[in-house]
Amino acid sequence: MTDGTGALTRPIEYSFEFFPPKSEDAAAGWWRAVEALSAYGPAFVSVTYGAGASSQAPTFDAVKRLIDETDLVTASHLTVVKATSSEVDNVIRRFRDAGVKRFVALRGDAPDGVGTAYRPHPGGYANAAALVAGLKAIDDFDISVSAYPEKHPESADRAADIAMLKAKADNGADRALTQFFFDNDVFEDYLNDVRRAGVTIPVLPGIMPVQNLNQLKRFAAMCGASIPDFLEKRLGNLVDDPAAHFEVAADIAAEQVLDLQKRGISEFHFYTMNRSKLLIAVFDRLGIKPAESASDEKMLGRTG
Repeated sequence: MTDGTGALTRPIEYSFEFFPPKSEDAAAGWWRAVEALSAYGPAFVSVTYGAGASSQAPTFDAVKRLIDETDLVTASHLTVVKATSSEVDNVIRRFRDAGVKRFVALRGDAPDGVGTAYRPHPGGYANAAALVAGLKAIDDFDISVSAYPEKHPESADRAADIAMLKAKADNGADRALTQFFFDNDVFEDYLNDVRRAGVTIPVLPGIMPVQNLNQLKRFAAMCGASIPDFLEKRLGNLVDDPAAHFEVAADIAAEQVLDLQKRGISEFHFYTMNRSKLLIAVFDRLGIKPAESASDEKMLGRTG
């Protein structure tokens, strides 16, 4: 890692999130992104997972390909909605038998859609904390869980939200990956509250380089994340200038990482949206370079 103007002063560790492709064309683009980003040696990558049997197959296929065709440390997301605990346990064992040793344990969205009241499935795991315990009862998996700097939209308040994070940590979670955010003061305040509550596991900030501002606003509305005024001011007038939007979006993400490092953060989780170019531009600004050959680095757990 180089140290120049705007570059990181110390190495960081980072992981990448992908989602399973839904078509052959999407699969080709996803794999190109995997190949491009694997050269940066992430600590691990994760693949998202939806509710119900129809969403399991794409995740399983994507995770299996990553395990079979790369040396990337791969985690599968897992949710508890629309399934009994025994059905979820069977999924866990199937993924384990395919070589999965890491999971991102999540409750999942309410079965009736975002904004509706969540009801546990009859005979299912009640929440993500219960899922963590269930995973640990099956095997000694490495487990990541979610965290919400701006509070989960269904939590009564921040204290209740952090109490759930503590339950997940107490049941064996190894780290937390946050929902994306753009105000680092909010994250720092949240992390201080988390530590005061006795939660000691690493909390990795989720960084979302802005591919599309309008799309981001829709995501934010669904998950309770806020869009600061500065983001609108810097990107709002660039909708019709994709080249300029790209450069400014890369600047914003790099600036956020640099500021978080100044605040003592050394591990990050990046939401790739199955695209590589913008994240590579962010890394270039941070002074993070790919290995000369991904195979030389075994595409495993290296920083630039």
